[in-house]
Amino acid sequence: MKAVRFHQHGTPEVLQIDEVEIPQPGPGEVRLRVAAAAFSPADGGIRAGTLPFPVALPHIPGYDVSGTVDALGTDVASFAVGDAVVGFLPMTSPGAAAEYAIAPAAVLVPAPSSIPLADAAAIPSVALTAWQALFEHAGLTSGQRVLVVGAGGAVGGYAVQLAKRAGAHVIATASPRSAESVRAAGADEVVDHTASELLDVIAEPVDVLLNLAPITPEQFAALVALVRSGGVVVSTTAWMPAPADEARGVRSSVVFVRDDAAQLARIVSLVDSGELRVEVARRVPLTELASIHEQSAAGTLRGKVIVLPTAA
Repeated sequence: MKAVRFHQHGTPEVLQIDEVEIPQPGPGEVRLRVAAAAFSPADGGIRAGTLPFPVALPHIPGYDVSGTVDALGTDVASFAVGDAVVGFLPMTSPGAAAEYAIAPAAVLVPAPSSIPLADAAAIPSVALTAWQALFEHAGLTSGQRVLVVGAGGAVGGYAVQLAKRAGAHVIATASPRSAESVRAAGADEVVDHTASELLDVIAEPVDVLLNLAPITPEQFAALVALVRSGGVVVSTTAWMPAPADEARGVRSSVVFVRDDAAQLARIVSLVDSGELRVEVARRVPLTELASIHEQSAAGTLRGKVIVLPTAA
């Protein structure tokens, strides 16, 4: 089969198309005929060696996958050959930027039937990040006010939708390029962070501050003033701590997303019921994955990109 691999850590140029043997599933595993893998910025960090995920080289990137069950390992009773599934693969295991991939059956759930199977690869890790940030770390409830900083990205799109569905009043920051998409996701207020200072335009305190943007620690610390006493600051920017304000009872938490099949199944059900929209900006073949890594490293990549094992 064809697979994208890197044999050493480094710049996007280390990614190459290899011809490798079709993998065999072990106990508790299934083999998938890949419909698509999704690119995430963490893929770039793993490739570069800047994220602390120990992977065996050569490594196939792409930990978000959708596809069709092609073969079963022993002790797998939850799926059958031919089932369409989606999942968040272990980040230290071989990924899905290939024609076939191995997945633990425990991380897979039936794919949504309302969207193309390939597009379902855009769901797992980013939607789970948003879900866990809002409901596990922040404890978001109906009637609360939530500020999503950096709502224009893939996690932000899900966060806005999920928070709005939960009955929150959603304030979101976005550039003019992504403002319309954020409004369509359900934001009650959209602040252009390129033209306004949040401290000047947010008049009423928020219960939850969710930061998804690569802001500086100083900028992040300043935003805590927008959180009411007893509120919470949540961040996905794992390279820096989330600031708190103990004097006012404002706690903080950093999200390290984990696979959770029950949560993912719930998210899929919301997609199929029309309550959650999946956005895919681009669909590219395996041969263009190195270019996607380059664009991400340069800060020019926009929207969620999925990678198809055949020509897009």
